[in-house]
Amino acid sequence: MYAGRAEPLEALGQFRRSPVLVPLDARGGLWTAAYEGVWWIHAFSDEAALARFMAGRADGRDVEYVTVLGARLLDVVVPAVGEPVGVALDVGGDTPFLLPPVVGVVPDVAAVNAGREADR
Repeated sequence: MYAGRAEPLEALGQFRRSPVLVPLDARGGLWTAAYEGVWWIHAFSDEAALARFMAGRADGRDVEYVTVLGARLLDVVVPAVGEPVGVALDVGGDTPFLLPPVVGVVPDVAAVNAGREADR
């Protein structure tokens, strides 16, 4: 997914077209973490990236995951949550990539800056 990624819009387009792996938490929900009022869904570009992330976890348990198209995460899952949610791709790896809940990345209904874009 990272090959040739230079421009943010190109990277976003590649993410949207790519299947990603999203680990499930102990309750069967998507693995998330909160940071400064935003929930971040953890997604991984391949099983190796997911395994590296999980190796750093203290509990050492095997993790189940789902495969989701990046566009589905951004266009369906994020708005369904009803609060600010972004996607953190390959966290803990060499090339992490954050997709914040802003206009142009997620639907306007889920963007934290919706309505402010016109003020610029």
